[in-house]
Amino acid sequence: MPRYTRVLLLVLCVSLIGECRKHRSRKKRWSAPAGTHKPANPLSKKVVDGTKTRKVKTSHLLRIDEHDFTMRPAFAGPAVPVGVDVQVESLDSISEVDMDFTMTLYLRHYWKDERLAFPSATNKSMTFDGRLVKKIWVPDVFFVHSKRSFIHDTTTDNIMLRVFPDGHVLYSLRVTVTAACNMDFSRFPLDSQTCTLELESYAYTDEDLMLYWKSGDESLSTDDRISLSQFLIQKFHTTSRLAFYSSTGWYNRLYINFTLRRHIFFFLLQTYFPATLMVMLSWVSFWIDRRAVPARVSLGKRILNASMPRVSYIKAVDIYLWVSFVFVFLSVLEYAAVNYLTTLRDGKDRKLREKVKEQSQTLPCTCGMPHTKTMMLDGTYSEEDANSLAGYTRASMVAEDISDKQEQMVVHLSLDNESTGTKKKGIRGFRIIQNTHAIDTYSRMIFPGAYILFNLIYWCVYC
Repeated sequence: MPRYTRVLLLVLCVSLIGECRKHRSRKKRWSAPAGTHKPANPLSKKVVDGTKTRKVKTSHLLRIDEHDFTMRPAFAGPAVPVGVDVQVESLDSISEVDMDFTMTLYLRHYWKDERLAFPSATNKSMTFDGRLVKKIWVPDVFFVHSKRSFIHDTTTDNIMLRVFPDGHVLYSLRVTVTAACNMDFSRFPLDSQTCTLELESYAYTDEDLMLYWKSGDESLSTDDRISLSQFLIQKFHTTSRLAFYSSTGWYNRLYINFTLRRHIFFFLLQTYFPATLMVMLSWVSFWIDRRAVPARVSLGKRILNASMPRVSYIKAVDIYLWVSFVFVFLSVLEYAAVNYLTTLRDGKDRKLREKVKEQSQTLPCTCGMPHTKTMMLDGTYSEEDANSLAGYTRASMVAEDISDKQEQMVVHLSLDNESTGTKKKGIRGFRIIQNTHAIDTYSRMIFPGAYILFNLIYWCVYC
C-alpha cells in the first residue's frame, strides 16, 4: 500500500512540473523584447514634486517649527511692505438713524516672508485654509471706526492662504463690517453722502509695517450689480495717508471712499407732493362762502396730519413742510379775519335795524299820504330833515304798497340823520370793512403767488 502511494505522489509532481513550464513559455511569447519599447513623451512625463508627496508634512516643508512666527518678517530690519486690494461684494445697508453702513468685501494681503520659502521643481504655490493662519505671522489689519465685523464661516472659515516657493504670501478673507459714517443731513432728502472705510495696522507703526494699495486705484474693484433702494452709488475711490496717535506714533492708513446720492422720487411722492396738494387745498377756502365755517376750517387743518421725518435737527424737508404749515395756518387766519369783520358788520346792521324799528314805533301814522309832500307839511319834521327825501322820486314812492311806503320813508329819514356825518369822513377807507369778501379776493392772488416764489427759491438753492 505505501508503494502505490509513492507512485501516485510521483505522478502528481511530474504533472505540476509540466504545467509550470507551459506557463513560463506563454509569458515569454506575449512579452515584447526590451529593445522594442517606444521612447516616452517628455510632455506626458510627470515630474514628482516633493510638495505633493504624502511623506512630507506642511510643517516640515515650510519649516514652521524652525522659526519664531510671533515676530514679523525681517525683524529689526526695514518695514515689511504689505500690499492690499479689496473687492466689494455688496453694500448691504445705509442707516441714517445710526449713521453707519454695512459692507461685505474680500480683503486680500500680499507680503513676502522668506521663512516660508520651500523647494519646488514646478514653482507652484501651495494653498491652505484658515488652520495654517494661526501658525504663521499675518498682518494685524483692522477696520477703524467699525462697530461690528465678522469673518464668514459657512461652511467653513472663509480664509485662504497661498504660499509661493520664493516666500510670497497671499492672505484672503471674506468679511462683513459695519462702520460709522458721519452724515450731513442739512440738505436731506436732496443730499449726497460720502462714507469711508478705513484700514490700519493695530500694532505695527510705519517703521515696522508699510501698508499700501497694491495697484493704486485699481486695487479697489466693485460688483456692477450693487444697488441700494434709497441711494445711487456714484463712485468708489481709494486714498492713503498717515495717522498719528500721541501715545504710539505714526501708522499707515488706507481709505475706501464711496459717494452716495439719494433718490428723490420716493420723497417727492411721500412728502413734497402731499404737502403741496394740502396747501393748494387750503386755498379752496377762499372761494367758499365766508359763513360756511365747517368747510373752511376742515380744509385748513388737513395738512396737520402729514407725517414728519423722524430727525433730530432741521433739514431741507423740514423747511419745506414748516413753510407749508405756515401757509395753511395763514389761510385759517385769513378766514378768522374775514369772519371777524363780517361779524362786526352784522352787529352794526342789527343795531341799525333795531334803532329803525324803535323810531318807526314813535313816528305818527302816515297812512293815506298821497305823496311825500304830505309828510313834509307835518309839523313834527323840520325842513332840513325833509330835504333828505329830495333824491327819491314820486314814481318810486307810489309804485310800492302803502305799508311798504311808510317803512321806506322812515328808514330814509333815520339814515339821513346818521349817515350824513359818516359820508364826510370818507367811504373809501372803509371799503374792505363794508365789503369783507374783498379779503378773499386779494388772498386768491397773494397766497398762490407767494407759495410759487418760495418753491422757486427752495428748489434753486437745494438742487
